[in-house]
Amino acid sequence: MARWLEIFVFCSRETVEAVANIMNEAGSGGVVIEDPALIVEYLSKGNAETLSPLLKVPPERETVVKGYYLCDCSVSDRLEEISRRLGELGVRWRTGEVRDEDWVNSWRAYYKPLKVGKRLVVKPSWEDYTAGAGEIVIDMDPGMAFGCGTHETTAACLELLEELVRGGEEVYDVGTGSGILAVAAALLGARRVTAVDIDELAVRTARENAERNGVSDRVAVVQGNLLNNLAGPGADLVVANIIADVIIRLAPGAAAALKPGGRLIASGIIRERAGEVCQALLCAGLEPERELAKGEWVALVNRKV
Repeated sequence: MARWLEIFVFCSRETVEAVANIMNEAGSGGVVIEDPALIVEYLSKGNAETLSPLLKVPPERETVVKGYYLCDCSVSDRLEEISRRLGELGVRWRTGEVRDEDWVNSWRAYYKPLKVGKRLVVKPSWEDYTAGAGEIVIDMDPGMAFGCGTHETTAACLELLEELVRGGEEVYDVGTGSGILAVAAALLGARRVTAVDIDELAVRTARENAERNGVSDRVAVVQGNLLNNLAGPGADLVVANIIADVIIRLAPGAAAALKPGGRLIASGIIRERAGEVCQALLCAGLEPERELAKGEWVALVNRKV
């Protein structure tokens, strides 16, 4: 059973994104934000998506940002770099340890079948569910990989996929995590889905979920960084449920990967940064077509002209 170093950072809302970026750039296997006003999970790079009473905090507490690092031979170097950068921000922090089984069991009891959009139902693999007329059931076991459908960013992507996938499309899922969006695209009728994640655990989990849903013949899961290993233009649809900074960097590559008329679904964008992301997508040649807001998060649909 793997052990993970858990880093707790106590900070103000103004420094949350800077702290999360430090965690991500140091290779975190998951970043979680506990906000006193609104429990927000801020995860990237194909990471664990969880929501349970363990994450609830009293309103008087500071915002807490947590990062997770596999306890391997590189963890000391990572901790040294994180310590240096957090020191520059002047925030308080401490460390702990969590095991895979503790991570998983902390939220499994609260993960139930969830209806998303008009037809999609996300069902945990350990739960029973009888599909209604016209429902498409996504059977998921996210393990420690991001994507179980409960977070607004994932739900927005699922709703937009339901609208945009009509059958026969070539789809790229960038930062696939658990593979939930890749599986959904295939179940909705996409001809082929290429799902990419930089994390080996996410790649393995996504492959298992594709097989669990009977779509492994149409979903290819590869390990890689963003769109670096994908040749374009070949995609009718690119979906990226990541964070604002990464989507901005991804914009030119997404435009190059899309066929003329193809669309990018970009999610994981905090509301305050939506304008900045819109501008980057427009500069890359992706015209705005749709915006879907859920809570503090925004998902964008942009079309290649």
